[in-house]
Amino acid sequence: MILDGKSLANIERERIADEVSGLGFKPGLAVILVGDDPASAIYVRSKERASEKAGFKSSVIRMQDDTSRQELIAQIRKLNGDKSIHGILVQLPLPKHINEEEVINSISPLKDVDCFHPENFGRLFAGNQIVEPCTPKGIMRLLEYYKIEIKGRNALIIGRSNIVGKPIAMLLMQKHATITIAHSRTADIPLLARNSDIIVSAIGKAGFVTGDMVKEGASVIDVGINRIDDPQSEKGYRVVGDVDFDTVSMKAGAITPVPGGVGPMTIAMLLQNTLELAKLQAGV
Repeated sequence: MILDGKSLANIERERIADEVSGLGFKPGLAVILVGDDPASAIYVRSKERASEKAGFKSSVIRMQDDTSRQELIAQIRKLNGDKSIHGILVQLPLPKHINEEEVINSISPLKDVDCFHPENFGRLFAGNQIVEPCTPKGIMRLLEYYKIEIKGRNALIIGRSNIVGKPIAMLLMQKHATITIAHSRTADIPLLARNSDIIVSAIGKAGFVTGDMVKEGASVIDVGINRIDDPQSEKGYRVVGDVDFDTVSMKAGAITPVPGGVGPMTIAMLLQNTLELAKLQAGV
């Protein structure tokens, strides 16, 4: 079974737009882009279009590559006090001269739409989160929509980042899965994978998970986005995940494609988080 994130994201965005139309006000999402990184610019445009289609107030603030830490934090504090803005997202990565942790910490926890602030991250680990990080939240929605059993299952998370690995482990554990987190120092990832009912790969290595690592009927979630050379492509490259789709799909009971799997769900859940924070701030 293919876990079609693109189709589900369309359903989610339509549902969100319907709810916004009856809300009585527009949820406001502000995205800050510092510098001119091409990939970041593409992501920001995608978020801007999705926000506008959902009926949100979308604000994109573009700042120069040489913007100082003080200038960026001042902009964030201004947005913290803007009652028409309910969610703030700073597009990462930031230029090397700006401390990302300090910037994230300056965002109001009630407007932290990415759930990166230490207060929100701590609430997630305590199990009383306000919102969840967008990519892990999208993964959980995919599993729910396609009725993938989580309770009592063994789940392997490959990758321990604060953006995907750690939070998806917490969310799966909240649904009563038994969690193993693997990383670059883990001794035998293939052995762990062969004993897992659910595999979430967010390691950033093209084709890392292969068919011989997956047991029959496992559910495989591919978070990886990797560019590999492809002379036959118009762009000279193609985008693949961490999972060798051809071999793994022969054994997996469910699998996400790349592209078209987790990626579209991340943006859909960004809208959902903004809506949830807007309702919380408005007391509705």
